[in-house]
Amino acid sequence: MYLSMTKQKKQTKKQTTKSTPKKLRIGILFGGRSGEHEVSLLSAASILKAIDQTKYEVIPIGITKQGQWLTSTDAQHLLAGDTKPAPVQKKRTATKSVALSASAAGHEALAQQNGSLAQSLDVIFPVLHGTFGEDGTIQGLFELADIAYVGSGVLGSATGMDKTVMKQLFAAAGLPQTPHVNLLRSEWKADAKRCTKRIEKKLTYPVFVKPANLGSSVGISKVHDRSELAPAMDLAASFDRKLIIEQGVGGPGAKPRELEVAVLGNDSPEASVVGEIVPGAEFYDYNAKYHSDASVPIIPAQLSRSESKQIREMAIAAFRACDCAGLARVDFLMEPAVKNKKGKESKAARIYLNEINTMPGFTSISMYPKLWEASGVPYKELIDRLICLAAERHQEKQQTTFARV
Repeated sequence: MYLSMTKQKKQTKKQTTKSTPKKLRIGILFGGRSGEHEVSLLSAASILKAIDQTKYEVIPIGITKQGQWLTSTDAQHLLAGDTKPAPVQKKRTATKSVALSASAAGHEALAQQNGSLAQSLDVIFPVLHGTFGEDGTIQGLFELADIAYVGSGVLGSATGMDKTVMKQLFAAAGLPQTPHVNLLRSEWKADAKRCTKRIEKKLTYPVFVKPANLGSSVGISKVHDRSELAPAMDLAASFDRKLIIEQGVGGPGAKPRELEVAVLGNDSPEASVVGEIVPGAEFYDYNAKYHSDASVPIIPAQLSRSESKQIREMAIAAFRACDCAGLARVDFLMEPAVKNKKGKESKAARIYLNEINTMPGFTSISMYPKLWEASGVPYKELIDRLICLAAERHQEKQQTTFARV
């Protein structure tokens, strides 16, 4: 399934000598304009620390919150938390760093003083989370540049980011989900009362209000009653024009179990063991993920063999439904079983597919790498496999004819 790195080197780069093959040049792209900028920096720093420098020549490429592209020293400064934008250079110089304005053309954004950076790289690893990095926009740039890159393509990235479209694909694939309502920001602003009635007609409190196009639990609120709905809607609407309101799972006094599976592969994806997050807060929000030690990961999750099998199969089905590639983390909610007064199960536990994340957090302690480590794939090897999968997918694309002969 995975190409050996030696074979890949021969296929993608000519060897400078018979005994010393040239290293693959890997661009690590991080930062970006989304609300998940800081998460991206953490993921990139972890990859840069762990990647095998004997196999790869690593090129850090940063994007500031203002949209400037940085390489070399400037990119390292961004990674270290220096968020001051570098001055835009009107002409290319012989210096080792370059900053390009957000308005620069796409092909110029991957340019460097010694020619095209895109042409000099073998694979780009876009460790970009959220808008403008995980939603198909940057993937479209890579496609135009005809360069191999880690992760899903334009379609898979877009559908994996837009929760409204994602859920439509899950429904078409027959995957169980919680009831939900889709609304536009313009609808909410025009008639909040009408939107409230629509939500309450289909759903019962508690509900979760989310921006449709964002990750890392940014802009998400748990709403217990009508008094909390408007502030939650306004918060979500500040992050996206599309909003999704989902039925809470578990009922009064019964929190759902939050389960996760890591998927790896292209046309023949594999699923990791199932993991569980026990949130330190009421739900696994942004602070619980990144600013608290109270949340507890359990790997593997304590499940029956049949439950684990069902969840892993659903994860692969979700991966395929969204046309994903490379990697994804698939999240589930498990409604607890209901027992009668005699202690016997009167209602079986139910498993709901929550969402898919096509570029999950990638620090060495993030759930995606930890799930694969528990499945027998350590962090450094996981990076290797993702690079190989990117090259494999790019080679497969070469079999496609895009113009009439």
